[in-house]
Amino acid sequence: MQTRSNRKRMALAGGVALGLTAALIAALSSGGPASAALTTNWYASAPYVMPLDNTPPDLNAVMAATGQKAFQLAFILAPNGGGCSPTWDGTAPVSSDTAVAAVINQVRANGGDVSVSTGGYGGTKLGQTCGTASATAAAYQQVITKYALKAIDLDLEEPEYENTAAINNEIGAAQILAQNNPGLYVSITVPGTTSGTGYFGQNVLNTAKSFGYTPANFSIMPFDGGFNGASSQTAALESFHSMLMTTFGWDSATAYHHEGVSMMNGRSDTGEIFTQTDFQTVLSYATGHGLARYTYWSVNRDRQCSPPDNNGQTSGACSSVAQGAWDFTKFTTQFAGATPPTIIPTQTPTTTPPTGSCNTSPWSPTQVYTNGMTASEGGHKYTAKWWTQNEDPATHHGTSDVWTDNGTCSGGGTSTPTPTPTPTPTPTPTPTPTPTQTGQYPTWVANHAYAVGDRVSYAGHNYQCRQAHTSLVGWEPPNVPALWLAI
Repeated sequence: MQTRSNRKRMALAGGVALGLTAALIAALSSGGPASAALTTNWYASAPYVMPLDNTPPDLNAVMAATGQKAFQLAFILAPNGGGCSPTWDGTAPVSSDTAVAAVINQVRANGGDVSVSTGGYGGTKLGQTCGTASATAAAYQQVITKYALKAIDLDLEEPEYENTAAINNEIGAAQILAQNNPGLYVSITVPGTTSGTGYFGQNVLNTAKSFGYTPANFSIMPFDGGFNGASSQTAALESFHSMLMTTFGWDSATAYHHEGVSMMNGRSDTGEIFTQTDFQTVLSYATGHGLARYTYWSVNRDRQCSPPDNNGQTSGACSSVAQGAWDFTKFTTQFAGATPPTIIPTQTPTTTPPTGSCNTSPWSPTQVYTNGMTASEGGHKYTAKWWTQNEDPATHHGTSDVWTDNGTCSGGGTSTPTPTPTPTPTPTPTPTPTPTQTGQYPTWVANHAYAVGDRVSYAGHNYQCRQAHTSLVGWEPPNVPALWLAI
């Protein structure tokens, strides 16, 4: 039995209990199904799975029950006997692997894809044994090439992240991989504390900054550190958000867009309990603030024990809380569909697409853009790297910012477009008063459940709820435009 903090990565004798078919085995010899073309929000929501330990779940069943399309396979380590070649769990060489490849083919055959996570809590990490950043990158490149990966996660934990040389190797390797694999989605995960992350987690941030490298996100794991439910987790995320702003000099929105959370479902190793209600609260926080990643450890544990409380024990194969099968995975699926937050009603630019070589609509501050969407602005064409709204591409482009400048073009928008307001539909045939800015609706209050369409007043202004959520202190309507539309 392997829990989150005692993951010694052992392969199940007799192979992977995933009901592999002859067709999948045959697919291995022919290269298998091609990697699905998923948007990055799926890799950002991919929950962790141990494919060779902790009674691996049938991912076909998980996908069918939840709609989840991506999974984070764990973990790539150095060989238990030492060396710089990648293995699963320290025991199964990637070079000769067929078992995990079959799992990947199974997911892809069902329209999904996988990311792979390196490191974790136990075992020896490649950053410790490879000696240099380039050697570490070469080891990880074998994994990316073998499985045609579009995403990878560096889970930097003890004792590795207490080793400065190892962290230099890991961050340097991530930078090399990003350069050599354009479009590769890279997340970096560190332990969480009630104050965000500790000294060694801060050192990971400092190292990335000194290297001039920014991954898709930095994520913390707010569990196994004196946490008590969702409120302590969101408080830690706020503290980590401040650390990101201070370390990188980012504004608040940019820091949120580079921040992620990786939770543990049910009973943690230290006896903390995180229920479905806690997951919902953190999900509302993540979508409300535009966080870049929302995931958890692990799908292997996303089922009820017998008895449900597991006699007060933590298991690697069930959650030790009352639940239905795959309850917690359904939250990551919601994040993939709601990150960035879904805007209600959907706002479509009303401007006419320009003629000329720009061949794309002018940028609009009210339009939501996601990875790969384009806009023109000030005679340039831009492509969005991740979710964005009201971040002017003329001033928010570059290596670590949301827009990529594709160069000059003729036509397109100006740098100060005028927002086009979206009309609010009348809920009944009975005419309703036209909202004014005098505060005619009930006053917004914290700790209240708001539904889509609810109207409130705050500081003399009126707002309409865009996404259902339970309000928290600090989520006042002017502070979270993803949740509230000024009317």
